[in-house]
Amino acid sequence: MRILAFEALRAVDERDAYANLVLPPLLRKAREKGKEQGGFDARDAALATELVYGTLRRQGTYDAIIAACVDRPLREVDPPVLDVLSLGAHQLLGTRIPPHAAVSASVELARVVLGDGRAKFVNAVLRRITAHDLDGWLEKVAPPYEDDPEEHLSVVHSHPRWIVSALWDALGGGRAGIEDLLDADNERPEVTLVARPGRATTEELLAAAGEESALPGRWSPYAVRLAEGGEPGALDAVREGRAGVQDEGSQLVALALANAPLEGPDGRWLDGCAGPGGKAAMLGALAAQRGAALLASEKQPHRARLVERALAGNPGPYQVIAADGTRPPWREGTFDRVLVDVPCTGLGALRRRPEARWRRRPEDLAGFAPLQRDLLREALRAVRVGGVVGYATCSPHPAETRAVVEDVLKRQGVAAEWIDARPLMQQVPALGEGPDVQLWPHLHGTDAMYLALLRRTA
Repeated sequence: MRILAFEALRAVDERDAYANLVLPPLLRKAREKGKEQGGFDARDAALATELVYGTLRRQGTYDAIIAACVDRPLREVDPPVLDVLSLGAHQLLGTRIPPHAAVSASVELARVVLGDGRAKFVNAVLRRITAHDLDGWLEKVAPPYEDDPEEHLSVVHSHPRWIVSALWDALGGGRAGIEDLLDADNERPEVTLVARPGRATTEELLAAAGEESALPGRWSPYAVRLAEGGEPGALDAVREGRAGVQDEGSQLVALALANAPLEGPDGRWLDGCAGPGGKAAMLGALAAQRGAALLASEKQPHRARLVERALAGNPGPYQVIAADGTRPPWREGTFDRVLVDVPCTGLGALRRRPEARWRRRPEDLAGFAPLQRDLLREALRAVRVGGVVGYATCSPHPAETRAVVEDVLKRQGVAAEWIDARPLMQQVPALGEGPDVQLWPHLHGTDAMYLALLRRTA
């Protein structure tokens, strides 16, 4: 288990891999080996998963604690050694594993993957960490809130300081809100399924998963939430593509675009940034129910193939193409409804991809800005007069949300008006002053999805 967790952390560090992509094949390999030799079951898989994700989520906090226990700058500690120390710190401070067992297992891991000399160093550092529990360490390594609120929250809640500042700005101030959000980012997210309209039902998914293993979604009529340890791939509807794994926030975005008021024809829909295909699959199913056709466009060919897989079996007319949404092959005014879920920093999905918080930099915002504006401008050109565009992004950062929309409307010569998106999510509370919508993990249990709806006027 611990060697598996170490291998996953090394892949995340060395190859910039994502844990949610690296871990499943490692677990499959361990299960296959376990069948032959015995000794790897569901509890082992759960522990390995917790070690990887828990260590990544709390990396900033553990770095501060480890730094207080070593006699050199942390940057001078070899990354593999730091991974073993972080795994040990998480077992000591973030799990119920007894301290002596956590230290012993971590030192044995160090012997296997690092050698005896470094194992002694790991042993010494982890024994220093056992001097305090997590709260005790936070009192020592985090500055008082009154002296430096952002740095205090950064260390206590394990987020880079610039992200704390950005999220705080997006929330509009107030200590309770920011701490609730940072806490939510550090919680393990639920696995949420979508019953694709006309192809599966929530009742079918609930019955297949069993009463003790699943609950209806909070907001989307097509959502089902799996209990901890639920396995989506065990359900026939998921294996057959009639249902899929999709955060409820993404479902709400697709539903809002599909249900936005429209005058005139409603037969041509476009998903302009369709990869990997979750929203396209829902839009395709909804379009089919109305006799509309969906064009799903994705710039990267390998992601376009994922879209094709997600849409396979859709009953209505659809087409998947590999095309650049900033230089589109379609004519202006072709579509009635257009969605652009633009590339972004992903700050709204930190609970799902905890390593992303340590990779992103403030300058990334400037890198995404021109692309986001170009995609929205072309989306507004793609829709007919009277048609609707949905601008969505999985980030709550103001520079990626309302600022993009306002800039395109003001500076880039496309005539459009806001549509109030809130009535299209009537059952969802705390949607703000509108007309756009920002969802939040701590308020809605979703990723921090943003949606602006616009109608082309000329």
